[in-house]
Amino acid sequence: MSEISDPIKIAALRPDTSGHTLVVKVVEVKPVIERAAKQGGKTQKIAECVLGDETGTVIFSARNEQVVLMKSGSYLTLTNAKVEMFRGNMRLVVPQGNSGKIEEAEMASFEPKIDNNMSMIEYELVPLLPEGGGAAKSGKEDAKIEVEES
Repeated sequence: MSEISDPIKIAALRPDTSGHTLVVKVVEVKPVIERAAKQGGKTQKIAECVLGDETGTVIFSARNEQVVLMKSGSYLTLTNAKVEMFRGNMRLVVPQGNSGKIEEAEMASFEPKIDNNMSMIEYELVPLLPEGGGAAKSGKEDAKIEVEES
């Protein structure tokens, strides 16, 4: 299990990173959908939420028991959060089980910067060429770059 890190701000989130601790305010909760699990498993509840802090906002995918914690206007501490990519955009998630945690944040009081939604920035996987040009040796030499918002 990874160590708990110092809280970071939403504007500092980067694609495919993990182990983040954030203190956020729930800005918006979109309706809960229930999705049938693959191969006869349990049905999953999923809610797309907008979470924010003083630096920006990000879309958060709440699953199952996390959905009930997402109340508009509440302040939360997310522990061991990770950034996943969905169609070239960042989505914040907290792994279910023992590896991640969502708790009510005590003593938090701020207004989110809603005009800086980090999930609206589109990223594109671009192959990096080795020094001297030519074709890349493997797909492991790819990097994500930021693409201008439309």
